Amino acid sequence: MNEHKDEVFEELRRLYPAAAPELHFSNPYETLVATILSAQCTDRRVNQVTPAVFRDFPDVRAMAETTPEILHEYVKSCGISKKAANIVNACRMICEKYGGEVPHTMEELTALPGVGRKTANVVLAFAFNIPAFPVDTHVFRLSHRLDLSQGGTPDKVEQDLCAIVPKEDWQDMHHRLIFHGRRVCHAQRPDCARCTLCPFCPWPGKNGPEPDAASPRAGA
Repeated sequence: MNEHKDEVFEELRRLYPAAAPELHFSNPYETLVATILSAQCTDRRVNQVTPAVFRDFPDVRAMAETTPEILHEYVKSCGISKKAANIVNACRMICEKYGGEVPHTMEELTALPGVGRKTANVVLAFAFNIPAFPVDTHVFRLSHRLDLSQGGTPDKVEQDLCAIVPKEDWQDMHHRLIFHGRRVCHAQRPDCARCTLCPFCPWPGKNGPEPDAASPRAGA
């Protein structure tokens, strides 16, 4: 564990004081749909697609009444053809089991088609303001490079981060790590020369090519 973790977190707070979701959504239904679409897709692309989706399918019931084939035409640029079926089937399940209201427990959310722990954590944190620490590929990568966790799975990294970050800071620190991963600590060619976390970063790759190591893909 990085002995300078407190300095790392303090610098992230300084760098990104207004960290917030870059996906656009305004309610639990929109949060769920946008987050499913964001798997292996950029937030920018999702934000280009969702205005038409939310206009034509404004709530869970409207989405449940369409078909995966129809929805696919709206979201095909987000990749992974199964996303449309997962969204429609998740909304049908929400109508059947939860009266059309998106559930707000980890167990209920991860029972929905296409919803893994990361997506469920995003919905809990940003639709219901329930403390959660979603681990996407950026959070996973930075946690390893900064030695905040060496967990081999996103679930283990989440567990480690929750143990060292105050619960009231989980959501914001999730976004700060993502912001830094997108802007500075890229997967390929990280910009270490201008990274103010370098004094606290033990990653050997900052002084040369990144060692060959497979990173588990954060689950949906």
